[in-house]
Amino acid sequence: MRRTPQYFPVAGTATAWWLVIASLVVPLAACGSGARPATGAVPAPAVPVAPLVKAGLPPVPAVRGAAVAIRVQYPGPNQLLTTRDSTFILGSVGSGDVALRINGVTVPVAPNGAFLGWLGAPLATARYEIEAVRGADTVRRTVPVRFPARTPLMGGGKLRVDSGSLAPGRGVWARNSDLLRVSVRAPRNAVVTVLGADSVRYPMLAAGIPAPVTDSTGDAATVFATEVAASVLADSARPSRVLVTRGRDSVLLAVPPVRALPTTSRLLGVLRSTSTVGSDTDRVVSARTIVDGTYKWQLLPGTVLEVTGRQSGFTRVRLDAQLDVWVDNNDIALLPAGTALPRRVTGGFRMTPFVTPAAEYVDVVIGTGDRPAHHVEAEGYTMTLTLYGVQANPDISPIIGNDSLVRRMVWEQVTTDRVKITLQLSQPAYGWLSLWDDARRAFVLRVRRLPAIDAAHPLRGLTIAVDPGHPPAGSTGPTGLYEGDAVFPVGLKLVELLRERGANPVITRTSLAAVGLAERGVQSRRANAHAFISIHLNALPDGVNPFTTNGTSTLFYHNASEPLARDVQRALQVRFGLRDLGVHYQNLAVARPSWYPSALAEGLFVIVPEQEAAMRDEGFQLKYAEALLEGLEQYFRRLAMPQRERTP
Repeated sequence: MRRTPQYFPVAGTATAWWLVIASLVVPLAACGSGARPATGAVPAPAVPVAPLVKAGLPPVPAVRGAAVAIRVQYPGPNQLLTTRDSTFILGSVGSGDVALRINGVTVPVAPNGAFLGWLGAPLATARYEIEAVRGADTVRRTVPVRFPARTPLMGGGKLRVDSGSLAPGRGVWARNSDLLRVSVRAPRNAVVTVLGADSVRYPMLAAGIPAPVTDSTGDAATVFATEVAASVLADSARPSRVLVTRGRDSVLLAVPPVRALPTTSRLLGVLRSTSTVGSDTDRVVSARTIVDGTYKWQLLPGTVLEVTGRQSGFTRVRLDAQLDVWVDNNDIALLPAGTALPRRVTGGFRMTPFVTPAAEYVDVVIGTGDRPAHHVEAEGYTMTLTLYGVQANPDISPIIGNDSLVRRMVWEQVTTDRVKITLQLSQPAYGWLSLWDDARRAFVLRVRRLPAIDAAHPLRGLTIAVDPGHPPAGSTGPTGLYEGDAVFPVGLKLVELLRERGANPVITRTSLAAVGLAERGVQSRRANAHAFISIHLNALPDGVNPFTTNGTSTLFYHNASEPLARDVQRALQVRFGLRDLGVHYQNLAVARPSWYPSALAEGLFVIVPEQEAAMRDEGFQLKYAEALLEGLEQYFRRLAMPQRERTP
């Protein structure tokens, strides 16, 4: 959700009006990322600035003489574009022998009639004028678009202030002593002040780079900011205001009152997962570093934590004395006033089973009395468990030689209420689950062993989860090929190849119907998958040149999955020969489960005509599946090697 800005060209006092609207989703950004060009840069031409790499792709089938018909896949009519400089437009004219111009610029047409143009944003007209010509046959179409509202804040004339940028907004909770950031966008030559409920004036200073001028509006704005105690903003009877002045002109904006949290007691909440998955084992609450930001922690429902703030649909909770994180408001229920924070003190650490080291996993059992917030990191031969809000007091703990997988366990009281437990493993970290044992009142870290692997037939006997990406969401190519439809046959072909190698494949969707992201992981864990591979096609957000940023990439979430991602990326590179966009960490819901290594392949870009056409070719679909198979085989083959030979 966001606030629509209101502008006040008035002298004297003005009252802010808030209008909350649903955020708009750009469909092509669903599966892609990329750096934006510098704002204000000269728009790139419609022709590629770098040649498209086509090695490994089949030729685009030629279509000649078909009826000329302009079909635009992106942007849609009245689409809100998120950039104001350059962006792309893609679609089809039905035939490859057509000359195409968009807003007067020649745009190349692929042999099958598909086109992808990179043009300056039509700020002046807010529309794309498309003309397709073949001989005497001319077809025209107009596609209206919209741009983010940005009324210029001028350095002269009537004083205007972007009230929609005022922060903090409504619904903020904080302790009186918390410092809150107050900010607003205003002309650079204005004077901005917070008039606090305590009758004190707090000057606000320019806090950021001035908004660049990318058109003829002459915008002279910047962001002014300061930090004040929450108590300054907490008086609802006498709300604080932001005063913006320039000469004799002034604008006065009311700051929504902040709810003060108790100062003599704690406000507690209990985490509750709103996920639709049907197993408590798979329910987690994702905690983030900032409001609506990247999630880092997967916490157990039922964990009781102190509430330290709330804003923009998220609640801040305290994991320990030194760390606060954010969870969705729907994922926490407030507890009655006076509820005491659980006291979490460990007893001894236990590992079970001791007598059956051939079992698939070993449980590290830590009695804590109540569910703790936690985090697990695994890489190489080390697994580290951090317990927050916990004090360690182990009487006896197995250290060396009790299990063939966990060779050594070391604990450290890092701070007064944070414990770090390091496990040294005899095998590379492979998979784990975080569980709560209610009967023993204990936290359980279930550490998975490597499966038995035959180096000559590395996939034989293994269960591999195959995940054809999307729906829901997903991207669409110039001729209308939808990502979810395009990767589904690749998944089916990979399943057959895995069976031929003696593996036991499971596929997360068996039709073109949508399957939820959480359900894909639950299905794979319940099948006891040994690896998870998700198949995707890439796209880009507005403002990113598709001719210079397309290629192949592979993504992972847990560090322990990075070796699998690298093997998959190598195999894709060899088979496709496209630009190497690398292996990257990314916040991925389907790769969040930790019981098995996961990788997400972005084999190529469906928005690029040549690459979309390749995905319609059955031979290329098989090539994609073969590359994924090869990556999986190489990964497990390496795990079967002696330790000294495993380095990728």
